[in-house]
Amino acid sequence: MPRFAANLSLMYTEHAFLDRFEAAAADGFEAVEFLFPYAFDPAEVAARLRRHGLRQVLFNAPPGDWDAGERGLAAQPGREEEFRRSLTGQALPWARALGCPRLHVMAGRMPEGVPRAALEDTYRANLRWAARQAAADGVEILIEPLNPRDMPGYPLRTQEEAHRIVAEVGEPNLKVQMDLYHCQIVEGDLAMKLRRWLPTGRVGHIQFAGVPDRHEPDSGELNYPYLFALIDELGYEGVVSAEYRPQAGTSQGLGWLRAWKASHG
Repeated sequence: MPRFAANLSLMYTEHAFLDRFEAAAADGFEAVEFLFPYAFDPAEVAARLRRHGLRQVLFNAPPGDWDAGERGLAAQPGREEEFRRSLTGQALPWARALGCPRLHVMAGRMPEGVPRAALEDTYRANLRWAARQAAADGVEILIEPLNPRDMPGYPLRTQEEAHRIVAEVGEPNLKVQMDLYHCQIVEGDLAMKLRRWLPTGRVGHIQFAGVPDRHEPDSGELNYPYLFALIDELGYEGVVSAEYRPQAGTSQGLGWLRAWKASHG
């Protein structure tokens, strides 16, 4: 049975952030992820994880100035030193404090006037450096294709592109974060995408949400019980994270999780 995690940046927003850990544990989650923890004290977040028996499975490296519209630094020519400082000065110390085995490194939106080749050269070099730095802590670096509706101007769109970059960089702890919500919007044919990419061993994390509105997985156009069963069938041993915006309260919308657990005892 898939091991489910909850994304505490999108879910349980009816609670203050530090109280979301208790709420997720009470609903039966054994693991959590979130976007950016840097406004909090890592010792306090680690204490919440221990208190409620949760594992931290993923968070994002600093994205630059998020409020100004920046969405990552890894593919931004001229900002290499800023990217490196953000990783060694913030992301990796946080990963050590939380015992977190994965960091999502965002590329950033495509800068105007920068050739695609230069952008990809910067991206590969930064990812290679980041993966080597993270390897000392046993941490995986992840890259994620994002759909243009939610993330306009983002250079990484498809599974094919992400797996090509991972193969070109060639570091064993650089992997793909496969979000089924984004993948469905951009590419569709999710069952075949899972059958193609999971056996490669290069998928380090899976996320999901209902399509098209990013609500609960039992809303919208996708048959998630089928997809969860297929993920199991393909031997994926990682975590499958719920990363959606609940329609009317997080706990009230977890019928999909209760039904899955009841049928897979």
